[in-house]
Amino acid sequence: MSSTKSKEEIFDWVRRVLQEQFEIPAERITSEALLYQDLDIDSIDAVDLLIKLKQLTGKPISPEAFKQVRTIGDVVDTVHAHLQEE
Repeated sequence: MSSTKSKEEIFDWVRRVLQEQFEIPAERITSEALLYQDLDIDSIDAVDLLIKLKQLTGKPISPEAFKQVRTIGDVVDTVHAHLQEE
């Protein structure tokens, strides 16, 4: 994915991954949805999500950067910022 992706495009991609990989209904996936509480993402799922994000961005996102992530919006912001670091 090139660094020209908008936050909306990143959100759509993250939503698709959560639906396909984690079988989370689309209506539950909002920018405000909490990964752990609202979507039942556990630490193993979070690692799987990091692997998918690496595929999206073409470079790894450090677990340290991901520790601050609480919501889907945080995931989108983290990926967007990561893509700007070219």
